[in-house]
Amino acid sequence: MAEALVVGALVSGFANVVLDRLISPEFVNLVVGKKLDRKLVDRLRTALLAAEALVADAEQKQFGNDRVRKWLDGLRDALYTADDLLDRVFIKAEIRSKVRTHLPSFLNLSDRKMVTKIEEVVKTIEDLQKLKDTLGLREIPTGSSSWRPPSTSLVKGNVYGRDADQQALIKMLNDNNHHNLSVSSIVGMGGVGKTTLAQWLYNNKDLMDGFDLKAWICVSENFDVVETTKNVIKGISSGVCSLESFDLLQQHLKEKLSEKKFFIVLDDVWSEDVDKWSSFVTPFQHGRKGSTILLTTRKENVGRIVQHYNSYTLKELSDDYCWSIFADNASFPESNGSSELEEIGRKIVKKCDGLPLAAETLGRLLRSKHDVKEWNKILLSDIWEFPMTDSKVVPALLISYYHLPAHLKRCFVYCSLYPKDHQYDKDELILLWMAEDLLRPPKRRETLEEVGCECFDDLASRLFFKQVEGNDEKYFVMHDLMHDLATFLAGEFYCRLSEELDEKEEMRILTRHLSYNHSISQNTSYKIESLRTLLYINHSPFSIRKEGTALPYGILSKKNT
Repeated sequence: MAEALVVGALVSGFANVVLDRLISPEFVNLVVGKKLDRKLVDRLRTALLAAEALVADAEQKQFGNDRVRKWLDGLRDALYTADDLLDRVFIKAEIRSKVRTHLPSFLNLSDRKMVTKIEEVVKTIEDLQKLKDTLGLREIPTGSSSWRPPSTSLVKGNVYGRDADQQALIKMLNDNNHHNLSVSSIVGMGGVGKTTLAQWLYNNKDLMDGFDLKAWICVSENFDVVETTKNVIKGISSGVCSLESFDLLQQHLKEKLSEKKFFIVLDDVWSEDVDKWSSFVTPFQHGRKGSTILLTTRKENVGRIVQHYNSYTLKELSDDYCWSIFADNASFPESNGSSELEEIGRKIVKKCDGLPLAAETLGRLLRSKHDVKEWNKILLSDIWEFPMTDSKVVPALLISYYHLPAHLKRCFVYCSLYPKDHQYDKDELILLWMAEDLLRPPKRRETLEEVGCECFDDLASRLFFKQVEGNDEKYFVMHDLMHDLATFLAGEFYCRLSEELDEKEEMRILTRHLSYNHSISQNTSYKIESLRTLLYINHSPFSIRKEGTALPYGILSKKNT
C-alpha cells in the first residue's frame, strides 16, 4: 500500500491481478466478444468486486473463526482457478489470432468447456459473496482498521535486559544538544521493545528535566500531517486544540515551540514520504538547541529528512532476559512455581527468539494455567496455531505484514517455501520472484531486476530479512517468528515437503506452490492437480506426478494447469 492499510494481499491483491487482466487492452481485444461473452466477463468482474469488498473484514475475523478462514480459502482458490482459466483462454485466443481457421468458436468443444468452467467459477464467487450475512462480514474502507492498540507514554512493568540500550539512547539524545532540531529513531522488528524503551526515556525524570515541553503521539498506520500536527498541539497544551486550518495549526505550533526545548515522541511510524515529513517538521525548526523528535519504527528510512538524524537499532534479548519477562507475566514462581514448569517455560522462551513481546504474551497466556499439560500444549504448538483471541503474538507480527504493498506481501509469503534458518541469496530469490510474476510492473526505464532488488531491499529495511556476514560471504536470514508468519499466511496453498512430513501423506487439493529438499525419498511421488510452482532446495532425484505424468525434478513452473 501507499501510506494506507492494505488488507489481505493474498486475496485482495490477487483479486486485483485478475481484475487487471479482465480490463487489459490485450485481453479485451483478443477475448471479449470473441471467445468469452461480454456479459460473462462483466459478471465475473462484478462478482470479484463484491467479494473483494468483504476481504478486509474477513481477514481480521478469520483469526479464531474457522468458518471465515475457510471462506477466505474458498475465495482464494476460486481466484487461482479464474486466473488459470483466463490465462488459458488468452493464450488460445492469441494463437488463434495468428492461425487462420474457418471453425466458428461456438462449434469448438474445447471453448464451450472453458466457458462452462468460467461460469462455474463465477457462480462460486457469487455464492461466497452471498454468505456475508451468515458469517457477519461487512464492507469496511481500506485502512480504517488497526491491528495495534494505541500506545501511551506510561511505562508498563519492569524493563529487562536493556541497560546498555538505555545508556546508548541517553548518549544519543545528549549528543542532540548541539543542534536546534534532531530526529532520532529507535528501529527494530515488531515486538522487540521499541515502544517500551521510548516510554522509559519519556518518563526518565533526570533526562526530561532539561526539556520545556514534551508530548507523546501514537501515529500508527496513517501518517496524516494535519492530524499529527493537531495531536502534537494537544499534547503540549493539555489536550486543547480547536484549529482546523493546516496553516493556522502550523503557525500556532511554531509559536508554542519557539525558543523552547522540546521532546516529542512519535510512536509506531511507517511513512517514508519525504514531502509529508518536510511539511510536518517545518514548525519544529524554531525550538532551542537540544530539541528532539524521537521515532519508533520498523523501517530504517523513516524520518531521515533532517540534517541531524540518527538511529539506534534495537536487537533481540537474550533467553535469560526473555525468561525474566515470561516469568514476570506468568506469575512464576508466585502461583506457578515448580521445577517441571520452569523447564517447560524455558523451552517456550527459547521459541520466542529474543522477542520480549512474544515472551510477555506467552507468559500472560499461561498465567492462569497451573498444569504441566497446559504448558506442554504451548510448547508443542506452533505460534500461529494459538487462539487469536487469547494471543497477540501473530497479530503483533501481522502489523508489519499488513503495511506491505500487495506485491511485497506475495513476495514475503513465497518465502514460506524455504525451511527455517535458510540462508537466502538475494539475487536468486529475486529471479524466482520474477519467474513467479510476483513483482510490481516496472516503471519507465526500469528493469524487472531493478524492481526485484527494490522489493528485496524494502523487505530488508522493514526487517523481514536480516543480513549476516560470515566466511567472506553475505547472506540473509529470516527470523523464525517471521517465517512462522509467512507459513501461517501461506495456508494450504503453499506446501514444503521435508523429513517432517509423512511420505505417504498426499498434498491437499488447494496446494498451488510446492518445494522439496534432499530428505525426500527417491521413491516418493505426489499427485498434483493445479501446480504453479515446483521449487527444489538441495537437489533431490524426486518426481512429481501430475495427471499420470512425471515431471522431472528441478523445474520451476509458474502455471501447470
